Amino acid sequence: MKNKLISKQSIALFIAATISGITLNTWWNANAQTTPTKPTPPKYTKLQDVKNFSIKGNGKAFQPRNLQQTNQPDKADDQEFKRGVIGWDDRVPMLSRQYPWSAIGRVQGLTTKGEEYHCTGTLISEDVVLTNSHCVIDPETHQASQKILFLPNLINGKVADESDIAQVQNVIYGTDFTKTKLENQTDDWALLKLNKPIGLKYGYLGWKSLPSSTLTKNRNKYIFVGYSGDFPNTDKEKYRFFTAGKGWTASVQQGCSIVGEEGNVLLHDCDTTGGSSGGAIIGVIGNQPYIIGLNNAEYKTRDGKAIINLGVKIDFLDKLVGK
Repeated sequence: MKNKLISKQSIALFIAATISGITLNTWWNANAQTTPTKPTPPKYTKLQDVKNFSIKGNGKAFQPRNLQQTNQPDKADDQEFKRGVIGWDDRVPMLSRQYPWSAIGRVQGLTTKGEEYHCTGTLISEDVVLTNSHCVIDPETHQASQKILFLPNLINGKVADESDIAQVQNVIYGTDFTKTKLENQTDDWALLKLNKPIGLKYGYLGWKSLPSSTLTKNRNKYIFVGYSGDFPNTDKEKYRFFTAGKGWTASVQQGCSIVGEEGNVLLHDCDTTGGSSGGAIIGVIGNQPYIIGLNNAEYKTRDGKAIINLGVKIDFLDKLVGK
């Protein structure tokens, strides 16, 4: 399902782009998680009102000593998941509980209407997760989610330790979708402050704010991970051991590209569908994985045959920590 790319599009394309990627779903009871009648909503703070906020590490990665680093996301630690790799699209299942895959997880939210949904998030500090703003604030109603959980390194609906499922206490967001459409696109990011420092156990990724000329020069070099709502397809024989269903195991694409930048908006060809919003685009620099962009939307042509995937530049993190 390699996405086709439209070249030389005008900035009007992005103004018309629809932010997508949230997948509504029913909470899987096997995770022993229940939604209280009156959940405690996180505190929401817009960027301009942020005071004394720090991200430990300031962009540097952290790999726990007990976790090995591996570039093989589909190499499982448990015998349960040691299966063959499926080759009909560019994605493979994230089965590894080693670093850096351990730092990626599923963002599970509850809207003000009581509807559950999910996105993707990445630990960037011991207690901070990076995702999209539209994963915590409804772009249409501007209403903030009343409850948000982060499920680290979720594989087939399971985390390594259910006590590590973290609740989001504070949200810092780039937009509440009351700005211009272009500003909503470029500012579609959010930082989720967790109630426990699980990044010390799972590790976290650093980030590198690189010029677009550098990003586009390195074709087929980037990695994208997301809890896509169409993955894995359990109708396929080799996927049938994924008993939790679609969206409960992340898909990984290795070898996608940043193909351009217009109006401060990144264009990329990484495979994405609903649920992968908030997923990090990762580059390996000096043998270390760094976040170099943030997936957040797609634009479809009027005939629906061609797609451009859009991303958020990561330089806002530098400004936030004063780099």
